[in-house]
Amino acid sequence: MKKYIITGLLVWLPLAITIWVLLWVLGVINGVFTSLLAASQALLPASMAQNIDDLRHVPGLGLLILVGGMALTGMFVANIFGQWWLKQWDRLLSNIPIVKSIYSSVKQVSDTLFSSSGNAFREAVLVQYPHQGSWTIAFVTGKPSGEVAHALGEEEHVSLYVPTTPNPTSGFFLMMPRSSVRPLKMSVDAALKHIISMGVVAPEGDHHVQPFETRNPQGSADPKGRSNLPG
Repeated sequence: MKKYIITGLLVWLPLAITIWVLLWVLGVINGVFTSLLAASQALLPASMAQNIDDLRHVPGLGLLILVGGMALTGMFVANIFGQWWLKQWDRLLSNIPIVKSIYSSVKQVSDTLFSSSGNAFREAVLVQYPHQGSWTIAFVTGKPSGEVAHALGEEEHVSLYVPTTPNPTSGFFLMMPRSSVRPLKMSVDAALKHIISMGVVAPEGDHHVQPFETRNPQGSADPKGRSNLPG
């Protein structure tokens, strides 16, 4: 009975977590949308207040407005006129104390991750970390430049992000020689799944999984995983 319960849990748990995350995201979006409607009611005439209040009860309207707003913004900044306004907006926020530090940092990270011309998280590699002989999956985020590249010498180096498991949003930033990095053929998505699952989910196309073997002191492997120590 216990076996069937665990099997059923493994079937329903991913779906339950997916639904929970989607509901949380929708809740955040609806909360922001409700706040904007409340601000609009305070600014607009009282005759329009009732019409605005009715919008709160339309399901999914906040999400549709958010997606539509992002699409319109993308269309606007895709031309020269929109690019000029975007530069003015960046210049304005860059001159506000405290705000400029947060905005500039987030913008640099988002431009690096989502820009089509960037090379962040485009390649999964193997590196020896945290010590020699211990391997982990890392992602190439670029190459060192400026003073850092000059201090590293003439040998080619790459910038790496080593995520933690099972939460890949935290990790470590490393700069290593290109010769110390082993490229992988797996995609970034497959590598992330492998990391999040703590190695349980094998990369796509890897159907030949070798059983774990325990070696005896002479270096020979016992196929049943038993130790051949005397006594």
